[in-house]
Amino acid sequence: MPYFLCRLATDDGRLIKESCLAPSREECRKYYESRGLCVLSVRKDWGKVPLSLSSLDRRVREKDFILFNQELMYLLRAGYPVLKSLELIMSRTKNQNLKEVLLRVADDVRSGRTLSEAFTPFQDRFSTVYTASLMAGEQSGNLAQAIGRYTDYAKDINRTKSRIRSALIYPSLLLVFSFSLMMVLINFILPRFSGFYADFKSELPGITRLIMAAALAIRRSMLFLLLFGVLLGAAYFWLKRRERNRVWLDRLKLRLPYARRIWIESGVSLFSRTMGLLLGAGITLIPALVISCRAIPNRFLVHRVAGVPDDIKNGQNLSDSLVKAGFFPSLAIDMIRIGESSANLEGMLSEVSDVYDEEVRSRVDTFVSLIEPVLIIVMGLLVAAMLLSVYLPIFNIIKITR
Repeated sequence: MPYFLCRLATDDGRLIKESCLAPSREECRKYYESRGLCVLSVRKDWGKVPLSLSSLDRRVREKDFILFNQELMYLLRAGYPVLKSLELIMSRTKNQNLKEVLLRVADDVRSGRTLSEAFTPFQDRFSTVYTASLMAGEQSGNLAQAIGRYTDYAKDINRTKSRIRSALIYPSLLLVFSFSLMMVLINFILPRFSGFYADFKSELPGITRLIMAAALAIRRSMLFLLLFGVLLGAAYFWLKRRERNRVWLDRLKLRLPYARRIWIESGVSLFSRTMGLLLGAGITLIPALVISCRAIPNRFLVHRVAGVPDDIKNGQNLSDSLVKAGFFPSLAIDMIRIGESSANLEGMLSEVSDVYDEEVRSRVDTFVSLIEPVLIIVMGLLVAAMLLSVYLPIFNIIKITR
C-alpha cells in the first residue's frame, strides 16, 4: 500500500503537507475531507517507497501487535469507540505492515462490520485465537477485557520464545565462529604455507598432508557444496507447501531423541494455554477445542488430537479423549481431570501450561549447558589440528637448515 503526499488547507488559511498511507488517491482525499480539510493536491510520496527486500515480508512483529492490543484495550476502557481507537492508534503506528492492516480493518468497521469480522481476513498473519477472543468479547459485551486476556496470553508465549532464542544464541555464535575460522584457514592460510614448504623440498608431516588434501578438496567442491545447500533449502520449502509433507516433516522432528520431549511439552503447553484463554473468554468447549488443537506447532501432533472434539460430542470427558491422542503426559491428564471434576478447568489448564513452559525452559537450558563445552572442545581440537599442520613443518625445516 503506497504513501501519498497531500497539500492541505485548513479553515484559518494555513497550508500544510502530510504523508498518508492509503489504498488510492481517492481514499486519501476522502480521509482528509472527512477531517474538514481542503485537499489541494495528492501525489505519491516517493520518499517513503521501501527500498529493502524486507518490505516484501507481510508479517507483523509480535511485539508490535502486542503493543497495538495494549493501546486498544486502554482506549476502550477509557470509553473510546472502536473506530476512533483504531484511527488514533493508526496515526502513531510506524510499522507499515501493521498500519496497512489497521487501515483495512478501520474501513471494514466503518462500513458496519464488527472488529472480529474485520480481522478475519488476516488470520494468516495473526491467528484464529485472536479473532475468537475478539468474537467472545463482542458477544459478552466486554471487548476490552477479552483483548486484555489475549494480550497476557501473547506476552506469555512471546516471553517463552524469547528465552529459548536467547539460550540458543551463544551456541549458534560458537558454530558460526568455528565454521568461519575453518574457512579462513582452509582457503587463505594453508595454501600459502603449502607453497612455502614446497620451496624447501622437504616431506610434510602426515597431519599437514591430510589437512592440505582436505582443504584442496573443499576448495574444488565449494561451488558444488553451495549449490547443494541452495537446492536442499529449496526442496525443504517446497515440501512445506503441502500439508501432507509438513505432517511428515514434523513427524521426523519427533524422532530426534532430545528434541522429541521439547516438541511434545511445548505443544501441550500451547494447547493448554490457548484453551484456558478461550474458555475464560466465554467460548464453549467444542469451538475452543478446535482452535486449541490447531494452535499446537507440530502438525503431526495436530493430527493426533483431531478426533478429540468428536469424542467430546459423543459424551466422553476431555481427559479421557486426550489419553487417546497418545502424547499427553500423565501429569497433564491428571491435572485436567481434576479441573473437570472441580469445575475449574480454565484455571487448571493455566497451571498445566505454566508447568510445561517451565519444563521446556529447563530442557533447553540443560541442552545449551551440555552443548557449549562440546562445541568449545571440538573447536579447540580443530584449531589445534590446524596449528599442528602449520608448525610441525616449520620445526622440520629448522632441523634441516641446521
